[in-house]
Amino acid sequence: MAITPTLEFAFSVRLDFPPGPRLRLPLAGGGVRGFVSILKGEVTGPKLEGDVVPGSGGDWPLFRADGVAAFDARYMIRARDGGVIYMTNRGYAHAAPNVQRLIDRGEKVDPSAYYFRLAPAFETEPGTHDWLTRSVIVGTGEKQADHSIFNYFVVL
Repeated sequence: MAITPTLEFAFSVRLDFPPGPRLRLPLAGGGVRGFVSILKGEVTGPKLEGDVVPGSGGDWPLFRADGVAAFDARYMIRARDGGVIYMTNRGYAHAAPNVQRLIDRGEKVDPSAYYFRLAPAFETEPGTHDWLTRSVIVGTGEKQADHSIFNYFVVL
C-alpha cells in the first residue's frame, strides 16, 4: 500500500539582499549565471528560530533560456540556542512572461501567480538541530524587490 506524504510547517526564512543591480554573467552556452549576496535574514517558526549569519553566503542562480531560474543558495543559520546550521537551497522558479515582467520590475506579485519551489539540505552538529539532516524538507518561495521569503515543510 502506498503512503501519501503529508506536510508539516517547520519554519520560514526571510533573506534580505543588497540594493542595486545584481551580478549577471551571460554564458557562452546560453543562459545567464547570476550572483547576489545575502545581507541578513531571519528564521521564524515552530521548529526553528534564529538568524541568517550576515555575509555567510549568497545565491548563484542560473537563468535559463527557457525562462526558468534554477537556484543554488548557500548560507549559515545561527539558531536562537547558538547552534550553527549550514543550509544549501536548490530549486526552480518560473512565471508567465507578463508575471515575470512584474517580478523583474520589483512589483509585488501574489505567490500563487508563479512557481517557486525549493529542496533544501542541511549540515549541523549532533544534537538539537540534527533532525534537519534526516528529514525531507520542501519549500515555497515568495520574491519581493529587496528580499525573499521561504516557507519550509517537513514531509511526514
